[in-house]
Amino acid sequence: MHLTLSAAETLVVDALVRNRVDEANAHSVARALVAAEAAGQGGHGLRRVEAYAKQAKAGKVDGFAKPRLERPFPAVVRIDACHGYAYPAFDLAVTALPEIVLQQGIALAAVHRSHHAGVLALTVERFAEMGLVALMVANATASMAAWGGRKPVFGTNPIAFAAPIPGADPLVIDLALSRVARGKVMAARQKGVAIPADWAFDRNGEPTTDAVAALEGAMAPSGEAKGAALAMMVEFLAGALTGANFSFESSSLFDDKGSAPGLGQMLMVINPAASGGKGVADRVAMLVGEISSDPGVRLPGRRGQTARRQALEHGIDVEDEVIAAIRTL
Repeated sequence: MHLTLSAAETLVVDALVRNRVDEANAHSVARALVAAEAAGQGGHGLRRVEAYAKQAKAGKVDGFAKPRLERPFPAVVRIDACHGYAYPAFDLAVTALPEIVLQQGIALAAVHRSHHAGVLALTVERFAEMGLVALMVANATASMAAWGGRKPVFGTNPIAFAAPIPGADPLVIDLALSRVARGKVMAARQKGVAIPADWAFDRNGEPTTDAVAALEGAMAPSGEAKGAALAMMVEFLAGALTGANFSFESSSLFDDKGSAPGLGQMLMVINPAASGGKGVADRVAMLVGEISSDPGVRLPGRRGQTARRQALEHGIDVEDEVIAAIRTL
């Protein structure tokens, strides 16, 4: 089905409100999921609506939760997502941090008792559009083993970075530390199709093309031992240092069973002028120019930015079975 972005957001809001979600929270979630869909990240887009809604109806996520912010230090805020969706907590961070960054030169937000972080690029890019640099990490339900092991202990634990570029769209880097985002395996399971053999392992630690076996096993880390080490780093930052659950303590984001996931996200925002002086914009432009001078190079984030612009003008195509699943909630 072809939908405008506005119609897609309305579809999501209506489904969530019918399943015990406050309307303001539903709008926050809908904006994030539709933006992910528009950027070509379907695994974090409308395919998540069914699980999100069922979790709210079951009470696994509190659809009426309002995030709470405290400021224990001048440059630090702690945000309690109160076992609600992550996106209202991110909206609160986007509102609170810019003023702190202007005062302090840097700001840190530690989010705990949170939910699925979605496409981190969409959050860090909001700061880059204000002329700020942002770095964000998040943990997720355990789906990846430590290098050499079989037991899932880390999530796919994404890292995202965004920086303003003079006269151009921001530079945006967003990557899961598994070979692919787990949402792609979830999408393959929903479609009933096979996955590439290098995406994941089954319970026995053997490569698998079966999406169901992959979800029951472990994701393959990006860069093998290096990716697993980075996932451990994110676990410290997003789990331990925020006071959130570790990945292995968290319940599944794909079903309505168990307690609230209680995940964590950490967001650091920097005023470039505070760290690099008045000439930092020219230095950034020089670096980007040097990178882009190679005709085979495309700056990270450009594909998603282009897709979202096209979607804003022309709308998006969503699989009929996804629309049907949302409408029957």
